[in-house]
Amino acid sequence: MAFDHENQLQASVTKKGGWITLPFLAGSVVGLGMAMSATSSNLIVYLLHKYNVSAIDAAQISNVVRGCMQLAPVAGAAVSDAYFGCYPVAVAGVAFSLLSFVLFTLTATLPPLLPPPCQRASGGVGATASSASCEAPNAVQSTVLYAALCLMAVGNGGTRYNMAALGADQFVGEGAPRRRQGAFFSCYFALLYAAYAAGDTVLVYVQDGVSWALGFGVCVATSGLGLAALLLGSRHYRRSIPKGSPFTALARVAVAAARKSTLDLGSRVQYYHGCNREAETTTTHQVPSERFRFLNRAAMVAPGETREEDGSVAKPRLCTVQQVEDLKSLLRVLPLWSSGILVGVTVNAQVSLTVLQALTMDRAVGPRFAFPAASITVTVLAAFVLSAALFDRLAAPLWHGKLVVTPLRRVGLGHALNVASMAVAALVERRRIRAAAAVTVVPMSALWLVPQLALTGAEEALHLPGNTALFYGEFPAALRSTATAMPPLFIAAGAYLSTALVDAVRRATRWLPDDLNQSRLDSVYWTLALLAAVNFGYFLVCATTYKYNNNYGDDGDAKAQTQRDDGS
Repeated sequence: MAFDHENQLQASVTKKGGWITLPFLAGSVVGLGMAMSATSSNLIVYLLHKYNVSAIDAAQISNVVRGCMQLAPVAGAAVSDAYFGCYPVAVAGVAFSLLSFVLFTLTATLPPLLPPPCQRASGGVGATASSASCEAPNAVQSTVLYAALCLMAVGNGGTRYNMAALGADQFVGEGAPRRRQGAFFSCYFALLYAAYAAGDTVLVYVQDGVSWALGFGVCVATSGLGLAALLLGSRHYRRSIPKGSPFTALARVAVAAARKSTLDLGSRVQYYHGCNREAETTTTHQVPSERFRFLNRAAMVAPGETREEDGSVAKPRLCTVQQVEDLKSLLRVLPLWSSGILVGVTVNAQVSLTVLQALTMDRAVGPRFAFPAASITVTVLAAFVLSAALFDRLAAPLWHGKLVVTPLRRVGLGHALNVASMAVAALVERRRIRAAAAVTVVPMSALWLVPQLALTGAEEALHLPGNTALFYGEFPAALRSTATAMPPLFIAAGAYLSTALVDAVRRATRWLPDDLNQSRLDSVYWTLALLAAVNFGYFLVCATTYKYNNNYGDDGDAKAQTQRDDGS
């Protein structure tokens, strides 16, 4: 009977995971994504209209917030990998997000939490925010606002890419896991961006056109439903077991290699694989790889570093071959990762400045409706969803057998589209400035901004899933959550650098006054296009010299699995 009971328990465990978890994860992603996107996208307008902040300053604050929201997932992934696993951290993240939207609702509902409105004169967008009639927020009002923004960033850190790792974990141990995980990542990002699209249209319209308090209240409701969906699926999730902080082991490798730098890496060196001697004799990594060979000293067994009775470590500077290889995996992808930083710079700068452009343009659609300025960014989201679907369902199958669509090729196509997007943005902005100078002409339609944003959405549909699949597949198992957080890390770095770039442009040139109609924003876009082109060349150099840990063939999953089974 005990044996049957064990079989039943094992059967119940093996039933966990798979596509049955997708509805619960999707419900959480959609509910939270709508609220998160509406609030972050409309932040510039909220600061302009309710907190009396000038246009460029509002864009700068938005960039910093966007950077924090992308940087926080790295900390969330590290905590997940080291201590709690993906699921508890994701639940905590949704709860923090819910609290942040409650605070936003209070700021829009209670008059003492907002500065008194100022009388804006006609002219450039945000030009009167610094006038004498506009009162800046006091300490209490600023504290509540920044507390809400911090909670939103923390919530995003616990959810966005931890949930991606949680979803990918549901396919570990199944057939062709890399292909299923790749399909899940595409599905995940499509759902995420569809939720963002709904937030940037429906919820942003409610905030701008009906009531800020009602709009934030709906955010509270959708994030609450997202938390409920995540909790309802808890019995179906396959959960990874945290094994302690992987970064501690990686740091030990660097320190150990430095301390043993004088040792000779000869041909008769003994390497340490762990205290289990049986595992040592059967491991597929008898010697460490030759790349970054100086790190191999960390796994060299020097006299007195192991105990004779059980082979365990006697001195803490001795590391295993696997720990050395884990650090090498991280170092190998860093050049490719760094090429994403400038993509983050261009995209973050473009999105924030595009909202300001839309505020100066004709947003009427028909005789009675004008869409909110922040809703123009929904073009990025719609293009992302459409491009991801077309690529996975049409382009990739057509190339199958002729050209293997590796993650690096997908990312490279994204880099090319990034250059095109910046060039189109510069051409459109040049036309907008000329139209604004002709005062007798009807303002230029904001729909002219759609092509550049559509190219940005298509670029992200290639760039983000491609990078996520690359890092998840190339990183060691102990760093899987960290792998999914690598893209938001370079996006965060790009957001901060775009803020610094805009500030440098304001100091060194007269291209960005508060009145956007008197600006030379087209020159800013041309500068970004040039930076994107140089960065594309840098990526091509890195990609052509990179070798995958698992070779991609016509059937990458099957080929990689065969190599692991054969020990090759």
